Amino acid sequence: MHPALRFALSRLAYVVVTLFVTTAALYGIVMLAPVESRAALYLPPRLPSYLTEAQLQRIIDNIIRDHHLDQPYPVQYGYWISGLLQGDWGWSPKFRAPVLQVILRRIPATAEITLYSALLLIPFGLISGVVAGWRPERRVDNSFRLLAFVATSVPPFILGLVLLSVFYVGLGWFSPGRTDAKDVIVQSSVKFDWITGLLTVDGLLNGRLDITLNALQHLALPVVTLSLAHWATLGRITRAAIIEESNKDYIVSAKARGLPSRRIVWRHALRNAIGPGLTSIALSAAGLITGVYVVEAVFNFPGLSELAVSSIRGAPDAASAMGFAIFSVLLVLPIMLALDAAQALLDPRLREGLEPSP
Repeated sequence: MHPALRFALSRLAYVVVTLFVTTAALYGIVMLAPVESRAALYLPPRLPSYLTEAQLQRIIDNIIRDHHLDQPYPVQYGYWISGLLQGDWGWSPKFRAPVLQVILRRIPATAEITLYSALLLIPFGLISGVVAGWRPERRVDNSFRLLAFVATSVPPFILGLVLLSVFYVGLGWFSPGRTDAKDVIVQSSVKFDWITGLLTVDGLLNGRLDITLNALQHLALPVVTLSLAHWATLGRITRAAIIEESNKDYIVSAKARGLPSRRIVWRHALRNAIGPGLTSIALSAAGLITGVYVVEAVFNFPGLSELAVSSIRGAPDAASAMGFAIFSVLLVLPIMLALDAAQALLDPRLREGLEPSP
């Protein structure tokens, strides 16, 4: 078997096994509760007051039978996974809608923050790490290390509150939430087609630059808050890798031959130092998915965090909570798979391992 194909199959197998273990563990945690307690989670938050105890018990018995809650764990898990694959993620009594539909409605808001955070942190992290590492202990390097230390020391929710107090309350430059642009769309008499669900992109596709600029104004603070710590981590790792590469023989030889410094660092040193940076990007991708929920809550962004908070507030909404957990896993695993593939293609050391032996 070709090494590249073996690599791809091994990573796919890793994704499948991880998904199986994660979902089995999540469902196993739910099964720790008694059967009737789990059945009660499917009841609406408010039941009619005229229900007798016998009628309520009959409703619970029907729920147990319909959802196979009295079956052994493998049977229950099998029915649950089968329902997920068919799009049946359960019914949310709080949102009065299917869970999958509730999740899909909130994806664009979460996707916009995550997408622009990744587009901000990856190039700036690599560039700042290379610039700082190529000339260590200089003014630029010292400034970078100080800023990176501050960025990794301040929790995102604290940073978000500070940015809100300065740039929203104090200066009035940026606004929280995601409602202004939608209000403009509703009040406008011009037709607006929702194509991707992303306000910044759909504004451009509809020729509404005002909508795009308004959306970017609301995204600025959440994106900076979410990406700053990951930028610092990526920059530090890239800096350390560049410092290590700069002391190797091929770099010393290139300098001795008189090659331009810019060509040495960007075409040779970075190419060999990209491996640790890509590993950091993969970890940052997972961190972005989990960290975006905190940022959404701080900036009142109507994304998936609203689903997570609502599912545990007041009467518990088990279907929504499970749907949120599973969807978070489904977001992280493909990203990790794609970044593994990119690392294998870009890192010369890994690429040599993928080449078929002569």
